[in-house]
Amino acid sequence: MKLPEITRGEHEIIQVKIAMSYPLRWVNSYLIGGSSGWSIVDPGPRSADNEQAWQHVLDTLGIPLPTIRSIVLTHHHPDHYGLSGWFQQQCGMPVWISERALAEANRSWSRGNTAASDLVHLFASHGMPEEITSRLPAHLDSFVPQVVPQPEVTFIQPGQMLEIGDRLWETIETSGHAAGHISFYQPEQRLMLCGDAVLPQISPNISLVPGSDPSPLESYLTGLRQLGQYEVDLAYPGHRRPFTHFRDRTEKLLLHHEERLQAMEDRIRDQPRTGYEVCSGLFNNELTLHQLRFAMSETLAHLVELERLGRAVRQEQGGIISFSAK
Repeated sequence: MKLPEITRGEHEIIQVKIAMSYPLRWVNSYLIGGSSGWSIVDPGPRSADNEQAWQHVLDTLGIPLPTIRSIVLTHHHPDHYGLSGWFQQQCGMPVWISERALAEANRSWSRGNTAASDLVHLFASHGMPEEITSRLPAHLDSFVPQVVPQPEVTFIQPGQMLEIGDRLWETIETSGHAAGHISFYQPEQRLMLCGDAVLPQISPNISLVPGSDPSPLESYLTGLRQLGQYEVDLAYPGHRRPFTHFRDRTEKLLLHHEERLQAMEDRIRDQPRTGYEVCSGLFNNELTLHQLRFAMSETLAHLVELERLGRAVRQEQGGIISFSAK
């Protein structure tokens, strides 16, 4: 097991890199201390190695496990949500999450859920070959061990001021990357715990997911504009390192998605194409199944946004959907 990297930052916020699957390799967890104990923001995916990693972190920092007073979750994805139930089992602290994010977790991870079969149907209807879709259920099932046990949660309300480490943080709910995603803004010190809503260097994945937000890219762009209104001196993201150019980064992400919309519109200008054909034309053919799932979901998110904007129309023939530029 590779020991996690621990970085003591400004403002009594400690960044802990917790291992996750390729290609991102690690997720940022944050320890924030206060007079009554510590909070962990996004503890990472569950695995035996990560349980040991957290014990190493707490031992190294001299933090007894019972002094962890709360777990705060930005969203429901396994790399952020996964260990929350395990931590709660250890000492019973509250786990904070938005109501919408919990609904997404239940849709994705509850016993008897249909998330895998729903995704297979969606991808097949947009032209993905059966030899690929047939591998998706086992792939999705492989994430279940990362999110058990499920925590008992306390809901965060949008706009609520939540105390984390003796400071009050404004909760900001935006969707797109994950429905019900929460960022946390500390107005006096102008800090932003932004989860995966805004990332430096890389663009958060925006996915069309069955049973979730039907217009995820619209939601994401709306959220970016909302977050970009905040005065932020230092942002703490879910991946990569804390960064200072927060508003500039929101503007670059807005531009990135307009460029991607244009690229997809160009792909369907000469003839109708399925989502899978557009995806295959725009993304590297050497993708793993995990990466292809993200690429396909992101392609569909952009195609349905083109349709919503009146820049594309869909046709259906033999149960297969294709898009063409208007």
